[in-house]
Amino acid sequence: MYKKFFGLQSNPFNVNPDPRFLFATPHTEEALSCLIYGIQARKGFVLLTGEVGTGKTTLLNKLMEWLRQQRVSTAFIFNSRMNVPEFLDYMMADFGIPCESESKSQILQRLNHWLLERYRAGETAVLIIDEAQNLSDDLLEEIRLMTNLETASEKLLQIVLVGQPELEQKLRQPNLRQLRQRVMLRAKTQPLTRVQMDAYITQRLSVAGAEHTELFDADGLALIHHYSGGIPRIVNLICEHCLVHAFAEEQTIVKAEVVESVARDLDLGDYVLEAKAWESDPSGRPSNVDLMHAIQSLAERLRQFEMSIPHERKV
Repeated sequence: MYKKFFGLQSNPFNVNPDPRFLFATPHTEEALSCLIYGIQARKGFVLLTGEVGTGKTTLLNKLMEWLRQQRVSTAFIFNSRMNVPEFLDYMMADFGIPCESESKSQILQRLNHWLLERYRAGETAVLIIDEAQNLSDDLLEEIRLMTNLETASEKLLQIVLVGQPELEQKLRQPNLRQLRQRVMLRAKTQPLTRVQMDAYITQRLSVAGAEHTELFDADGLALIHHYSGGIPRIVNLICEHCLVHAFAEEQTIVKAEVVESVARDLDLGDYVLEAKAWESDPSGRPSNVDLMHAIQSLAERLRQFEMSIPHERKV
């Protein structure tokens, strides 16, 4: 409803993980390069982790776009709350591997035969598992065993595990040490710095067709970073609400008072209080405990925001 008012062709702050809007920071470029290298070099397991809303799924969609261009066979598991039979059934179907038997041994035999065919043809197969922190220990062990499908020198199946920081904590469990030791490469997504966030907002407005990308004044931008902590998805939420608010008030520039009002509506004040508590620390930096508490608090608030958004398959 505000697109015409602001001269936009599409919604610049849609929460869907559209790869067109992937913003290249040193961290995202490093993470994408790490994923691509791990797949090309047939490293077996590659791990991508990051806090809620830091762009993991958008990065995955960019990876999937590259894989399609390379004509790589992929299976993308976006619902990690499955048991072993459900997981195997979904994986086989997404790879497009026909298998009439429901026997695990027969399924794995058929998978191994199919992977060998791909390997002999010089092709690669990639299994991507999103929200992997929710996988059961039993299912993680089954996934680990899939990397035993190999030749004398290379892994036949490349597996990308993607999840929140809880996934790293989970892999530290003694019973999962064999899986942890097989993770050859690790990549992470990070919150945006203030400079990066300003460029991020400008890029999204430009991709959305804006003729003028300076829709937020300097004070407003400073507050957006203050309230969002640099987490891209929260930046999007704040900016989206700000544009709606400014449109309703017929303001062509989003000012600080609009951002303040939106932050109150989104209940982001607690995060600011935590930030101020950090500033009072004699060292000028937050303690690890305070930092973890703030991140967990912000992540939980973001999860609550997501509950109000219609669920769509992350592909």
